[in-house]
Amino acid sequence: MQETVLITGCSSGIGRATAIAFLEEGWTVYATARNPADIETLGERGCELATLDVTDDEDVDRVVNRILDEEGRIDCLVNNAGYAQFGPIEDVTVEDARRQYEVNVHGVHRLCRAVLPHMRREGDGTIINVSSVSGRLSYPIGGIYAGSKFALEAMSDALRNEVRAHGIDVVVIQPGPVETQFGRRADDEIARLDRTEAYEPFYAIWEDTGLLGGESPGAVSPARIAEDVVNAASATKPRARYPVGPVAQGTLLARFLPDTVRDRLTELVVRLVG
Repeated sequence: MQETVLITGCSSGIGRATAIAFLEEGWTVYATARNPADIETLGERGCELATLDVTDDEDVDRVVNRILDEEGRIDCLVNNAGYAQFGPIEDVTVEDARRQYEVNVHGVHRLCRAVLPHMRREGDGTIINVSSVSGRLSYPIGGIYAGSKFALEAMSDALRNEVRAHGIDVVVIQPGPVETQFGRRADDEIARLDRTEAYEPFYAIWEDTGLLGGESPGAVSPARIAEDVVNAASATKPRARYPVGPVAQGTLLARFLPDTVRDRLTELVVRLVG
């Protein structure tokens, strides 16, 4: 029987590439996005399309129930929808921070709660949460975004052990820089902030380096990430985490450095850029 996957955030980048990769492997793919016009071409490729705002409980229930009515199964959930709110902690408003968590954390929670009853009844299923190297290592100007990804990683670790006995796998994908429009939206979010002069060195680092943007050295293609997502979904015993790309693999090692060493390296970067 053909397997079915539900993917959030398919309007571009990782989500779009992942939908295509699952199609090529013969899965029934439900590609979702807040704006249906953004995923019309995926429908032309063979995806089933659905409008889905991960912050809306009714939207989530409607889409999950539709898939179960039409296919009778959801074998894999890929929680990809998300964005980055960068900026110094003081400059990011409480409202912006709340919105970041509403999408990156609570949205994932909603989808997991919606599909888990079905997966438990079937005694099978895979939940794949697209995180980031920022989910294991935080840095100046990235605290709000990294915090949301830290929360996602913690939630995934707990869930993995809660549902293992029911035949359900939980996987975290950890990209570094990706060749997508991710950095452009992050630029838009940071441009809305009222900048405090005291943090200008950190804003300069963002503007000069691009951090996680598609032009960063070592950025990987969305298709490369999609490859790991499909491999994890297809594996009998997938790994708990898949760091994708050399930057991700190298950066994750930095978390083993003592805090004092990481802090000194950060000070050095600020002096060099400033």
